[in-house]
Amino acid sequence: MIGTWGLVAAGGFLGAVARYAVSRRLNFRAGSPWPWGTWLVNISGSFILGWMGGTGWSAQALLFAGTGFLGSFTTFSTLHWEGQQYAEKKDWSRMILYLGATYTLGIVGAFAGFWMGALTLTR
Repeated sequence: MIGTWGLVAAGGFLGAVARYAVSRRLNFRAGSPWPWGTWLVNISGSFILGWMGGTGWSAQALLFAGTGFLGSFTTFSTLHWEGQQYAEKKDWSRMILYLGATYTLGIVGAFAGFWMGALTLTR
């Protein structure tokens, strides 16, 4: 049986590969100044982790999918690096919109995911 470290490592590997694929495909496409890939992985990851918490996943499944996969699929550091890029260009409105939308929708997504997950348990 795979141990705790192996679960986190396996999930982390898959999450990092998935994030790279999404970011490579979506970030700054079609001349858009918005980093869609980073934004999408952070919002969807918040929602999915909230949903997992609401549905009561086992500790081992949470280690693999929550800590491992979603921990490396979502990216706090890239979010802030991209915010810094806007600041360097003195594009304050885009920086505030990007960071504000990510934090706001991330929190709303986590709560919505938890709520939806908890609803599935009560039916």
